[in-house]
Amino acid sequence: MTNANRIGGKITTIRESLGLSQEQLAERCECSAAIIAGLEQGELAPSLTPLIKITRALGVRLGTLLDDDTQLGPVITRCGESNGISRVKSLEIASDAGALDFFSLAMNKTSRHMEPFVINVKPACKAGTPLSSHEGEEFIYTLSGTIEIEYGKELHVLEPGDSIYYDSIVPHQVRARGDQDARILAVVYAPF
Repeated sequence: MTNANRIGGKITTIRESLGLSQEQLAERCECSAAIIAGLEQGELAPSLTPLIKITRALGVRLGTLLDDDTQLGPVITRCGESNGISRVKSLEIASDAGALDFFSLAMNKTSRHMEPFVINVKPACKAGTPLSSHEGEEFIYTLSGTIEIEYGKELHVLEPGDSIYYDSIVPHQVRARGDQDARILAVVYAPF
C-alpha cells in the first residue's frame, strides 16, 4: 500500500467511524469534497495544511494519519533508522513548491503533542506558490543545504546550524534555496 493510500485509508476509517460523509468532513475542514475524495482514494498527494485541517475536524493528532501510534514509553530512533517516509508534495494541494520527504522521529510514541521530523526539502519548481497557514507552532533547524522560509512578508535564509521558531498561523512556506536539496529537523505542534 502506498503512503498516500495508507493516509487516505486512515482518513476514511476515522471519518466513517464518526458517521461523517465526505461532504460533511469537507464542510468541517473548509475544503472541497473532491479533495477529501481524492485524498481517501490516493489520487491526490497528501499535503500538510489540508491534513492538519482534516485531523482537527476529525479530532485526532496529525501523527494519527502519518504514522502508527503504538509506543507507550520513550521512543529512541538511532542514526540512520528514521521511521518510515511520508512524502508530501509541498504544503498546499496543487502547489509547485517542491516535494518534502518527512521521516518521523517519534513514529511509535503514543499521544504525543509534537511531531518531530527530519525533512528532505527539494528545490521549488517555480516561485510564487501559495503560502501555508495553520494553527500551531514550528521549529526548524537546518542540517544541510540552504533553506528559505517565506514568513508573512519576510524572507529568512537559513544555513546549516541556523534555526527558526515561528507561529504557523502566519502564512509561510519552507523551500530549498537554489537548485540543491536541503535537510532540516522540524518539530511541528498543531493543537486539536
